[in-house]
Amino acid sequence: MLRSLLCGLALVTGIAPMLSVFGHPHTAAAAGAASSATFNLADPLLLRGLQWRSIGPYIGGRVTAVTGVAGQRNLYYGGGTGSGVWKSTDNGVRWQPISDGQLATGSVGAIEVAASDPNVIYVGMGEACLRGNVSHGDGVYKSTDAGKTWRHSGLADTRQIGQIRVHPLNPDLVYVAALGHTFGPSRERGVYRSRDGGTTWRNILAVNDSTGAVDLAMDPNNPRVLYAAFWQVMRTPWSLESGGRGSALYKSTDGGDTWTRLAGEGLPKGPWGRIGVTVSGGARDRVYAVIEADEGGVFRSDDAGKTWRRVNQDRNLRQRAWYHTHIYADPKNADVVYVLNVQLMRSKDGGRTFTPIGVPHGDNHDLWIDPDDPQRMIEGNDGGTIVTLDGGMSWSREDNQPTAQFYLVVTDDQVPYRVYGAQQDRGTVSIPSRTTGFGIRSTDWYNCGGCESGYIAPRPDGATVYAGCYDGYIGRYDHRTGEEQDVSVYPENPMGWGAEGMKYRFQWTFPIVLSPHDPNTVYAAGNVLFKSTDEGHSWTPISPDLTRNDKTKLGPSGGPITKDNTSVEYYCTIFAMAESKVETGVLWTGSDDGLVHVTRDGGAHWENVTPRDLPQWSMVSQIDPSPHDAGTAYLAANHYDQPGGAGVLRAAPRLLAGTSYSASSEATPR
Repeated sequence: MLRSLLCGLALVTGIAPMLSVFGHPHTAAAAGAASSATFNLADPLLLRGLQWRSIGPYIGGRVTAVTGVAGQRNLYYGGGTGSGVWKSTDNGVRWQPISDGQLATGSVGAIEVAASDPNVIYVGMGEACLRGNVSHGDGVYKSTDAGKTWRHSGLADTRQIGQIRVHPLNPDLVYVAALGHTFGPSRERGVYRSRDGGTTWRNILAVNDSTGAVDLAMDPNNPRVLYAAFWQVMRTPWSLESGGRGSALYKSTDGGDTWTRLAGEGLPKGPWGRIGVTVSGGARDRVYAVIEADEGGVFRSDDAGKTWRRVNQDRNLRQRAWYHTHIYADPKNADVVYVLNVQLMRSKDGGRTFTPIGVPHGDNHDLWIDPDDPQRMIEGNDGGTIVTLDGGMSWSREDNQPTAQFYLVVTDDQVPYRVYGAQQDRGTVSIPSRTTGFGIRSTDWYNCGGCESGYIAPRPDGATVYAGCYDGYIGRYDHRTGEEQDVSVYPENPMGWGAEGMKYRFQWTFPIVLSPHDPNTVYAAGNVLFKSTDEGHSWTPISPDLTRNDKTKLGPSGGPITKDNTSVEYYCTIFAMAESKVETGVLWTGSDDGLVHVTRDGGAHWENVTPRDLPQWSMVSQIDPSPHDAGTAYLAANHYDQPGGAGVLRAAPRLLAGTSYSASSEATPR
């Protein structure tokens, strides 16, 4: 099984699938502790002729950055959160990747085309919608030939970029809203300006090392007027903290040389969380903002930010504020404004009332409106990139862009074998590795139960599939009847509750594994390991709590303003589990808080075999027993999501081997 956030599915033709994990050279101490771990690397000559073959599915994935080009009605760009930059020259009918092999990271947080020279495109890497499995970026990239080639343009340590704005008359004058590191303090945050097309940058507005810029609006009536939204936010594996004293709105009237914090009449009391801001092109001095606060909502100023009034407090406009909070003003009609949340919402009366616009997929993140024709728009959501030419009455399709993100991939033993995956916000899919027809078509795919985040465990013949979902849900899917039965362990959906109230804790992505020795035996992992021998109708705990069970890390998540408990932040859980293919009853587990356990008798007795050189609180993301020796297992762990953890392992995963059921280990060479 491969664990990752992959975009689309691909196979290597000509050789059996391989898992490649990068690690750190082992230290002398680790080498001395290792008993007999050896690593045989494949001869590069054997791999030279291999090619990847896409098998689909051609379904859109999460997009948080989009733009069109004024004056070129058919031309659009979109940036995926794991798939780089895409381009359409036919109003979204077809999309082509234009950055493959040229960007060092895949998550796009912002994209902007210079109005005065459409060949110039700036891309900010690293999305600012900070999911628990967020991917970081590496700064700014620039193209001067409409996306044919790209070069890195600095700000490498900004990690997450929320917005880019380019002066309408000068393609070399560019501003970046940099949010900074997600999992700890960092210095490279705030608003940056370049006067030389990205060759050099100056930080022109900063607050502190835990607050960054998340949105940036340029007045279409006067490009020297800028509004910047700052967001104090931090994630840990067990919490999201959205909001604090650093969150605020700022304004500049001199192109960013000086700034004023807006605290005018009508703004809500603090603390604030995430903020979105936009300036109307239809009325001078009209500014809209959507603010996460106890008394938050949509606010409007008709005097360029001096005074404000709350025009709407509907929770539908500010739910899950950390993930949404986007607002865009119509470039011509001052009373038309859009708020992007779970739904795409539009107001035609200056923000007083909003109505939803039908879109192919929910969770909306970015919107570009043609300044010359507001009926023409491009929108990005969790299902991909869509285009409208009639003000949202109809949209282009999302099944023409293979950018869906996969949490997990596993195969069955059919011939040809089928590949199963759980796609972010798209549910599960079973897809053949090849067919006897003309390619692999959508009619060859099917949903196999569960939902977006879960493990998938098919029987070898694929007739029955166990598929997971968040909050501990397990579905038993029968492909012969097309029926799915809820066979969850416990409890019924605890959505909204923090981990402190759970009898058993199941992570957003919790292991579900079939025994390689008996397909009627299924394992499911919470903070303890469960076993079923009757297809999930009953479950028996076969372990104690195999985590650190640190009560200080078991609480509600979301921060001081908006709670957000979906099990993403449920901590002290088993995150990886596998049974030896060599010997029945040899079970290995790895936890998200850095413990590794093994049992040799099917769960009657457990031993802590955590590698001695594994940094404390590391996430064990995958564990694979040796196919040759029951006493050897390999594990992949990371430490990037701990406060300060990026400085320990620099966000690189680690592959360790334990031998003879011991706590000894050896890191693989690079």
